[in-house]
Amino acid sequence: MAKIWQKDYDIDALLEEFTVGIDYHLDLDLVRSDCAASIAHASQLEKMGLLKSDEQELLSKELQNIAQEASEEKFAISRSDEDCHTAIENRLVEKLGDAGKRIHTGRSRNDQILVTLRLYTKARLLDIAQSCLQLIRTVLSFAQKHKNVPMPGRTHMQIAMPSSLGLWAGALAEQLSDDFTLLECAIKLVDKSPLGSAAGYGAPLDLDPSYTAKLLAFSKVFENVLAASNSRGKIEAVVLDALDQHGLTLSKYAQDLILFSLPEFGYFSLPDKLCSGSSIMPQKKNPDGLELLRSRSAMLSGWASQAKSLVRSLPTGYNRDFQDSKEPILRGLHVANMMVRIMNLTFTELEVHGDALRKAFVPEIYATDQALLLVAAGMPFREAYRQVGSNLDKLATRDPDESIANRRYPGTSGNLDFEPLLRECARLELWTQTLRTVFFGAIQKILASNLPL
Repeated sequence: MAKIWQKDYDIDALLEEFTVGIDYHLDLDLVRSDCAASIAHASQLEKMGLLKSDEQELLSKELQNIAQEASEEKFAISRSDEDCHTAIENRLVEKLGDAGKRIHTGRSRNDQILVTLRLYTKARLLDIAQSCLQLIRTVLSFAQKHKNVPMPGRTHMQIAMPSSLGLWAGALAEQLSDDFTLLECAIKLVDKSPLGSAAGYGAPLDLDPSYTAKLLAFSKVFENVLAASNSRGKIEAVVLDALDQHGLTLSKYAQDLILFSLPEFGYFSLPDKLCSGSSIMPQKKNPDGLELLRSRSAMLSGWASQAKSLVRSLPTGYNRDFQDSKEPILRGLHVANMMVRIMNLTFTELEVHGDALRKAFVPEIYATDQALLLVAAGMPFREAYRQVGSNLDKLATRDPDESIANRRYPGTSGNLDFEPLLRECARLELWTQTLRTVFFGAIQKILASNLPL
């Protein structure tokens, strides 16, 4: 079939292979989003009198059929198609003739991919938001359950001060809540329709971008068509940066879980179903999920850097370089959601060994406590510090429960209050669910089905 831009010549086969890359594979995930945006655009053309009502109905029906086929993995995109946009338009022309040839009126592949990616990204971010909020609740439940279980606090990976499992897990919940602020921001920035910007300079037609934005449940439209074009690559970087922060948080706790589930520590145990085995050593149970979570976190950082590097030195307007920002965002969205779900599964199944945690409270862990007791008796802190530091062999074992309970000001092990985080979680759940209801409801209406984007 012909390319959308086909004129009176054929592109060199080597150049075609180089320029198309793996887009025709990646775009299989974008077909439903492109169909939804195309239905909205066709509706606008019919409203403007550029499509007859029966043509618009036929186009919408065929686009809904394509979306259904894509969900069943029956819609194909070939290298000669280049991308999903060409494959879809060729199908419309094949089935509907002139109506299929009219659907691209007033539209460029530039704003077509912009709106398609934003629809897909918004859907995936809302999925990730839901997963993140479930993880926060799971971790808070874990923290509450083990609120008073002593756990050695460490600095430089060495025994430092008395702490608790509730403090350790509660810190993860709060960090995830902070990370969600960036996710919330990314969703708000993505929730802006670029449809109608064409190739970045609009079109000499009476298009109404707010009309298609409403059909697709975007909360805003771009006020400037060139700004819409210039957002390509940059918005992908914003999203990946937000996901990268989640990855950094999760990677640190994955490392803790790997370390503290070693027999040498024995603080935690991972159930067999969350471990793989060795091909040669019969005894091995490996925390592969957590190890790959660490590596996937590094990949998220790499994809975020890749997106920024691609656009850093580009001039304004469309440049083909933007094509290479597609794979990072698609991979990043998928991997980030899997990472969050894996950590949620881990905390759901994690087994805690309180005896091993208590045994780790060696006398040295109470060194600071002892120094502060001397301060309370009137000794200057620096003198107390030196006295205890010079007589570490004389430190005695204490009650770890009493030690963590003595840390009484807000946010410490003896005064953990999870209610503020639970209230914030409830607020974010309401915000996320409201967006999901409106957005997915609009898409389901357009596609006339419950197909996910």
